[in-house]
Amino acid sequence: MTTEKPKMSKNARDIAENAAENTLALNPLVTLKAEDMFGAGTNLVRALAAQPQTMMNQWMSLANDMTKIVTQSSDIAPDRKDRRFADTAWNNNIFSKGLMQSYLSWSEKVTEMVEELDLPDKDAARARLVTSIFVDTMAPSNNFFANPTALKQLFETGGKSAIDGLQNLITDMTENGGLPSSVDTSKFKVGENLAITPGNVVFRNEVIELIHYTAQTDKVYKRPLLVVPPQINKYYSIDMAPGKSMIEFLLSQGIQPYCVSWRNPTKEMRNWDMTTYITALDEACEAALEITGADSVNIMGSCSGGITLSTYAGWLAAQGEEDKINSVILAVCVLDTMSSTDNDMAALVTPETVKAAKLASSSRGVLDGQDMAKMFAWMRPNDLIWNYWVNNYLLGNAPPAFDVLYWNADTTRLPAGLHGDFLDMIYTNPFLNPGAMVVGGHEIDMTKVNYDTYVIAGTTDHITPWKAVYNTARLYGDNTTFILSNSGHLQSLLNPPGNPKAWYMKAPAKQADPEEWAEKAKKHEGSWWVDWGEMLQKKSGAEIKAPKSPGSKKNPTLGPAPGTYVFEP
Repeated sequence: MTTEKPKMSKNARDIAENAAENTLALNPLVTLKAEDMFGAGTNLVRALAAQPQTMMNQWMSLANDMTKIVTQSSDIAPDRKDRRFADTAWNNNIFSKGLMQSYLSWSEKVTEMVEELDLPDKDAARARLVTSIFVDTMAPSNNFFANPTALKQLFETGGKSAIDGLQNLITDMTENGGLPSSVDTSKFKVGENLAITPGNVVFRNEVIELIHYTAQTDKVYKRPLLVVPPQINKYYSIDMAPGKSMIEFLLSQGIQPYCVSWRNPTKEMRNWDMTTYITALDEACEAALEITGADSVNIMGSCSGGITLSTYAGWLAAQGEEDKINSVILAVCVLDTMSSTDNDMAALVTPETVKAAKLASSSRGVLDGQDMAKMFAWMRPNDLIWNYWVNNYLLGNAPPAFDVLYWNADTTRLPAGLHGDFLDMIYTNPFLNPGAMVVGGHEIDMTKVNYDTYVIAGTTDHITPWKAVYNTARLYGDNTTFILSNSGHLQSLLNPPGNPKAWYMKAPAKQADPEEWAEKAKKHEGSWWVDWGEMLQKKSGAEIKAPKSPGSKKNPTLGPAPGTYVFEP
């Protein structure tokens, strides 16, 4: 077994960490169709024709900028965070600098022009989306002959970078569906340098494997923590490389984590719906309770796993079995579907696109994770397409070897039944509308769900925006603590102690307005994991001797972690 971390150059690490903020989550459930984008472009052209003054004003401003660029008197410069033009080579000659400045001016004017158009909200969102894709595509950094960094690399390597880049391109065209590879997969293997925390599978049904991790302290807290990961990627985001593993941290605090590993469904499992998943989750919960002898679990879910967890809590409440849960932890999870409509995906969600997405997955039996990945890549083309285009093809470098990106590329499928249930939530908004969702014959009513709850969001998370996650906290009532971590979607979760730049804000979610909450919340230096660990210790019952062996007579060990389902393709 090897736990050595692959080494990366600073450039590769910058690319990887930037892209890591753009993980799949639950967003790309609808389809990005060519006709939709063409229609959005057509509507945009019509709006420009009908409002010529808007276009004229921006083109006059562009002409003024171009005059200054040609006379070398322009002070246009890229944003410090814009990696496309970070190389000083862009300023080393008049041509490269002028090309960069011209593009920056043009892209700004085009974007502002679209923003100023008088369009209905949905058309405006689609116009912004298609414009951003077009503007990002036209960047001179994407052109080999216009990119001074690529040309410099060509001469410094004696042409080898071009040969390597061409080989990378051919490989991706034949093996990666035409998209640039985001990660060097050869550097990682689940069970060898990812998901290596010792543990055992102690329960298995056709949907779930339940992993109980081996105690690393002499005493543990009796009440287990049941972890419900998203269905869209494999579970081991909580058990990445040592030093970054949530499970490793929990064990050091004396917590007994039991983690769900979802099976990767095939088309034969097309009918698996929310009821299927909730029933399977309940069986896993019963197993954790039987093995530990506890009367309830603390339960944690992130992203779509948080949606599943909340549905489970509502399902238990409908049957009068809410005492199975002691407390709830939710991370980067949006339950109010109407509160996250400010992201790019909202531009694609219409009754027509939802219907088309349902039909597509129904005919195939599943929604494939690779299709979701491609869809999401075009929502963030600079981070998920063009930076790799430049790195892999123009510079001839290998893609970065980064564990988070490996996990993100290790996609799973959604069965048509569950996919349809998730799509229905967009318009029924069941967590705000009691009875809008029925699971196993029981109406879900969040007003009946009342637990001490701990909710985590990220300040720069554009996938599940923090204000939308705050609305999730409010849904769970006044006994909810809200944590705002200073990073993005996944990085806000993978936040082990020791990062000198880490901080978080903490306060009860009592204010209706998230901005008002932020004004009153207390800022803490360091990782929220420390606060989380202390909270779990208080809610996990008495300390007992650590179990000498995994499982129980009723639920014996079925094999070592990370189990078998995580390896199913």
